[in-house]
Amino acid sequence: MPDLTITKEEIDARHGRYVARMAGIDAEAELTFTRRGPDRISADHTGAPEGLRGTGAAGALVAAMVADARKQGFRIVPLCPYVLSRYAKHPDWADAFATAPGERVGP
Repeated sequence: MPDLTITKEEIDARHGRYVARMAGIDAEAELTFTRRGPDRISADHTGAPEGLRGTGAAGALVAAMVADARKQGFRIVPLCPYVLSRYAKHPDWADAFATAPGERVGP
C-alpha cells in the first residue's frame, strides 16, 4: 500500500472513526464506531469512495481497529457487514472480538 495513513478521530464521547488517506488521492475511507461500554466498541460502518476502492484501505482500517482493541483491551462488536466478513477470514482475530468468527449480532 503506497503511502497509506490511518488515523483515529474522536467525534464525541461515544463516537469516532478510523480514517484512511492515501498520498495523491483526494478522498478518505472510514470505519465508524460507537463505544458500547467500558470494554466494548461496535464497528458500525466501513466506507471507501471510488478513488480508494481496491487499494486495501478498508482492510487496513479494520486491522487498525483490531490492533487498538488488543493494545487497549476492548472487544469489537462487528455490526458492519464488511468488518464481519474480514473477521470471518481472520479467525486469529478472535481475541479482539466479542463474537465468534462469522457470528452475526442481533436478530
